[in-house]
Amino acid sequence: MTETLAFKPYPCGTMTHPYIDCAKRLFARGIKPEDVSEIVCEVGEGTVHRLWEPLAVKYRPPTPYAAKFSTPYCMAAGFFDGRAGFAQFTQARIADPQVLALTSKIRYSINPNDEYPRNFTGHLRATLADGTQREIRRPYMRGGVHAPLPQAELDAKFMDNVLYGGWRREQGERLQQGSRALFSQPSMAALTEFRS
Repeated sequence: MTETLAFKPYPCGTMTHPYIDCAKRLFARGIKPEDVSEIVCEVGEGTVHRLWEPLAVKYRPPTPYAAKFSTPYCMAAGFFDGRAGFAQFTQARIADPQVLALTSKIRYSINPNDEYPRNFTGHLRATLADGTQREIRRPYMRGGVHAPLPQAELDAKFMDNVLYGGWRREQGERLQQGSRALFSQPSMAALTEFRS
């Protein structure tokens, strides 16, 4: 059963995740936002109506929730911040002029051979101001059977959820420790501390 489970690395549309990872990798290669003239992403046709169109709305998502389903916004946030966590989906962040400037440079091209919906892939081809291009592909989403998230990333995601949910870090750490030992305990009584 665990082979069919996936942990979402980011709190946004699952099909955006490989594209976020491509954008993060582009930044890691030393590319700056001002270096980018255009980014074109190959996409599966079935993703366009949810994550790419209408493009004007995807370039300037009106709400944090809408931003979670805008591949251009998610990619730009991942590029600038190196992540796409809860902090990237706030009203202030979705209005950031630098992020929106990069968002408006991202376009899509339908790839008729894309594996969607069997597989969520990512791709970008960045054309830089000097005319050179950089291409990055992600053959599948991280967090699934092909690329499980490392324990450190799962722990960080858990703590982000704890803090976003209004708990103190200490409470989250206690729950994390307790849950790791839970199945070796005679009962689940240790969890009663965490009831609201």
